[in-house]
Amino acid sequence: MPDNMFWIMTFIFSLTIIVMLWRPFGINETIPTSIGAAIVLLIGIVPFSDVFTIVDIVSGAALTILSTIMMSIVLESIGFFRVVAVNIVNRSRGSGLRLYIYVMLLCFMMTMFFNNDGSILITTPIIIHMTSLLKLKNHQKIPYLLSGALIATAASAPIAVSNISNLIALKIVGLTLQDYVQMMFVPSMIAILVIAYLLYLYFRKSIPKKILDVSINWKKDTQAYSYSHPLSTKAEKKEIDFTLIKYCLLIVVLTRAAFFALTPFGIPLELIGMVGAVILIFFRYIRTRMGVVDIIRRTPWHVLLFAFNMYVLVYGLKNVGLSDFIVEQFRDHIVGQPFNASIIMGIFLTVISNLFNNLPAVMIGTLSITEMGLDPHILQIAYLANVLGSDIGALLTPVGTLATLIWMFILKTHGIKISWSRYLRVTIFIVPVSLLVGLYSLYLWIEWLF
Repeated sequence: MPDNMFWIMTFIFSLTIIVMLWRPFGINETIPTSIGAAIVLLIGIVPFSDVFTIVDIVSGAALTILSTIMMSIVLESIGFFRVVAVNIVNRSRGSGLRLYIYVMLLCFMMTMFFNNDGSILITTPIIIHMTSLLKLKNHQKIPYLLSGALIATAASAPIAVSNISNLIALKIVGLTLQDYVQMMFVPSMIAILVIAYLLYLYFRKSIPKKILDVSINWKKDTQAYSYSHPLSTKAEKKEIDFTLIKYCLLIVVLTRAAFFALTPFGIPLELIGMVGAVILIFFRYIRTRMGVVDIIRRTPWHVLLFAFNMYVLVYGLKNVGLSDFIVEQFRDHIVGQPFNASIIMGIFLTVISNLFNNLPAVMIGTLSITEMGLDPHILQIAYLANVLGSDIGALLTPVGTLATLIWMFILKTHGIKISWSRYLRVTIFIVPVSLLVGLYSLYLWIEWLF
């Protein structure tokens, strides 16, 4: 029988998650999680002696994600995303299907190079402006907006550095970034391609065959290029320094490559990310004399505290016996059975992600499998199935990921309404199929090669 501490912890956790997702009066998600974590520490469910352990687990992942956000802020400030939007409209050449493909590629690449939350923040306004410029009706905008959001969020699965929950879990199981990519890239890409194909099948009648053909004229100047901004109602011109953009993109790509090239030598991910961000900011300063005020002001430093708070809450659930309960329910079905490990853990993480959000869900799932006494091979499959469940399965409902919640909020601020029922009519068809294909692909891929 659960004791009183179990029910107290369950109440604190549930109330914290409800307030975090509801966000009354627009409060930052860090406020309810800070209150919840403080209560858990003060009443002793998580002893203060564990604080340094928790900081060690979450700080590296949070700093890595912050570094990619800083890079995205720099690229936005120099006009990179404006150029991308203009080129997508220009290259679509009046084809709604071509625009749809470019939008999905944009959302995928933004997540791969930055992170899922940052990708949503960057791409959603771009898509809204593009579809408004092209005078699409509301029902014609939904295929681009919803498909882009689902692809952007799912794209955090192939490489661990695109999602803070993946990075935290990676450290818990002791898997290297290189091993993660070798085991996960192919299965997760298969799942993402299935999502993309099913989205096309679902929306093919809603995607307009013809759209306005907006022609963009680029005019060369001495040091930059100027154009009439197609996403603005005003006939204004924007100066774009292409030399700066090219070098900044090179720094971003080299930083991303350094994650994989340098971590085998023991260099921490967060150090590589922060060095890359500093170099990018410094190069921008050399070229434009822009300082760091905008970076400091716009970087969500609260991510550090938010990640710590969430892990304290999850650690509290572990300490009152939740992990023991999960172990008892699943261990006998998973030990020595790689197929079961993939399917059971993937579905379980899907369920709890859609109930509680995927960040605490993947932490709970990862802590649980580390206590099942699994051999390394089964442990790796179970962990990667957790990731598929929390990155792809969590897309079933809008509360499954922070990225989809951000997306819904951005749409609301722009006067675009997509109800839960409209969202679920799409995902109920696409997410379960894609998840099962991904989990089965994961099982086959790892059994075949590893």
